Amino acid sequence: MPIGGPRGRYPRLQMPCLRKMERMIVSMQDPDMGIKMRNQRLLITVIPHAMTGNDIVEWLIQKYSISEEESLHLGNLIVKHGYIYPLKDPRSLVLRADESPYRFQTPYFWTSTKWPATELDYAIYLAKKNIRKQGDLIEHEKDNYNLLHKRINHTWDFVVMQAREQLRAAKQRRKGDRIVIDCQEQAYWLVNRPPPGAPNVLEQGPERRNRHTTRVQLTKNMDYYKREIEYCRKAMARTRVKSSICLEGVPTPTKLRVERWGFNFSELLTDPLGRAQLLDFLKKEFSAENLSFWEACEELRYGEQSRIPEIVDSIYQQFLAPGATRWVNIDSKTMERTLEGIKTPHRYVMDDAQMHIYMLMKKDSYPRFLKSELYRNLLAEAVIPPETKKRVFPFMRKQRHSSPSPALLLPVGDNEERSRGPTAAPVPEEES
Repeated sequence: MPIGGPRGRYPRLQMPCLRKMERMIVSMQDPDMGIKMRNQRLLITVIPHAMTGNDIVEWLIQKYSISEEESLHLGNLIVKHGYIYPLKDPRSLVLRADESPYRFQTPYFWTSTKWPATELDYAIYLAKKNIRKQGDLIEHEKDNYNLLHKRINHTWDFVVMQAREQLRAAKQRRKGDRIVIDCQEQAYWLVNRPPPGAPNVLEQGPERRNRHTTRVQLTKNMDYYKREIEYCRKAMARTRVKSSICLEGVPTPTKLRVERWGFNFSELLTDPLGRAQLLDFLKKEFSAENLSFWEACEELRYGEQSRIPEIVDSIYQQFLAPGATRWVNIDSKTMERTLEGIKTPHRYVMDDAQMHIYMLMKKDSYPRFLKSELYRNLLAEAVIPPETKKRVFPFMRKQRHSSPSPALLLPVGDNEERSRGPTAAPVPEEES
């Protein structure tokens, strides 16, 4: 797999399987019926909110009534897809049925978010690892590091700056938090950039041992197609549009979602609703062409290979050509390199211009957006889900079945006296 392969090409056929895994992960984290999280010791460092491989296997056996071998196979699939990552041996995404500590991957790195594993992010990760280990990288990471250094040499200063800034911020955290974040990031890149010879689970999908036998059992005869046609006719006659969705129009974001837009510029761009709000703001400032140009470059980077010349020509005619209707402001050197690259169009020909516009929006438009009346109104009108009003930390919730009703604990005679009236029960005297 090439280093710059787009992440969005594989999950479409596998998304149902990945969704099932993610629903299973949510069930595992249920505060009442899920896996009980506790502190785990890694040498002399205490890792909070962790679990062991035995905990995962036992929970799968009890939840789905399967054998130990099946639960170990299912747990291995979850670990290989990066939804659970190991802390003891982070280079090996394998579930061990022992006391090895594991943690749940943050939903930000789940496949359903479609967060693109770009060359720039991978280069920052390798540069950070190279600085921390003083050049002691694994062989395939050295090759990828050198290849990325040649390919995106024009932005390498930005890569090194980001790597050093992240390392500086990491030094201010506790040792346990640093270990968790390093293992979390390493698990993400092992899934999205697997080592040579390792299977790419995102392209191959989950293993299906009985795939051929299943095909034999599905004999498609005339009766099968008649039932399918009848089912499709009934399905087409049903009304599938929810009235609540039709009436509410644009969904109101949650307060946590709006606050995340203020963390950094990438949080705002990766959220479709946040990007739409930014576009409305830029239209009022007559600079919406910057965001439109960035989106067109994203389509070029992750679009179909056969449409690359067409997309490059469309971007040039709309944004870069002299007298273009939506002309973007790019410095002369970047424009010269871009126009030279257009002569032989490829997927990354607009990278310099896209990075220039990205930094322009990040340094100029993004701070003004956070100070604008539009963003303040979004914060004021954002909804707070009922779950978050009760407690801030979900893992601190008490078990629902741990506190029975007080009426059930009273004897029969006391319960009858309590039902007669409030004066029937004597008031205890206070002790001096």
